[in-house]
Amino acid sequence: MYSTHKNPLGIYEKALPNAFTWEEKLTAAKRAGFDYMELSIDESDERLARLEWSDEEIENLRSVLRFTGMSLPTMCLSGHRRFPFGSKDPAVRARAMDIMEKAIMLSVKLGIRCIQLATYDVYYEESDDETKELFLEGMREAVAMASRAGVILAMEIMDTEFCGTIVRALHYIKEIPSPYFKIYPDMGNLSNFSHDVTGEFELGLSETVAIHVKETRPGVFKEVPFGEGEVHFVEIFKKLKELDYHGMFLIEMWADNSLCLTVDQAAEKIAEARRFVIDKMRKAGMDVPEEGK
Repeated sequence: MYSTHKNPLGIYEKALPNAFTWEEKLTAAKRAGFDYMELSIDESDERLARLEWSDEEIENLRSVLRFTGMSLPTMCLSGHRRFPFGSKDPAVRARAMDIMEKAIMLSVKLGIRCIQLATYDVYYEESDDETKELFLEGMREAVAMASRAGVILAMEIMDTEFCGTIVRALHYIKEIPSPYFKIYPDMGNLSNFSHDVTGEFELGLSETVAIHVKETRPGVFKEVPFGEGEVHFVEIFKKLKELDYHGMFLIEMWADNSLCLTVDQAAEKIAEARRFVIDKMRKAGMDVPEEGK
């Protein structure tokens, strides 16, 4: 459960096997010592179908959350990679807005407070001035919808140059000033695109609502095991302590779905990542929970 005396540390849903039930995923996260899980709505048909959940299906998940003592305060909404706001195809832009509206409504029903946006103007198309302008127009409408629902939209610092740094994200914050439009930096992505990661955090801290803790190395943005990349975690955590950041941290990693793991085995894999991160936080002088807590 959450503590008011330490930064909440969560785990990405995709860190647990796809074959697991919700109870198995949440139980594994709980056993590993995590405070919360981040829901994934990616570009696959299977995950996008979650936006169509009935009230009964939503209530069933809420029951599992109560039973396990876990929560879903954030959503990783990466479905816009396939259906981006900046597409020159009006039908794709309409689908992007439909996804956004349904994600906001699902968040309200599940108690999700923050939707992390995949900040691409386009991904499978070529980016240009028109796609960037269309993206901005879509964001204005999306932020208006989220504001009415009391849900924060937070731009992830991404794995492409378009929004690969906090400085680039701040351009859109200035264009759409709103308490419901913020930034969700990713330590790993930022380390790939900026030579001054700690300076970026200093510039964007007031707009930051949560932070992804992810390992990367140059040109490789996913599935780099902790300790095998080039992210300077201790240095970054030291800067965040200096800046008095008290928000959420989310460990982003991916399960190997070719393996048939038990709940205990899956829990140990994510617990290992948690121990790695807590060790870096401790070395940076941050307040961290005791081992196993």
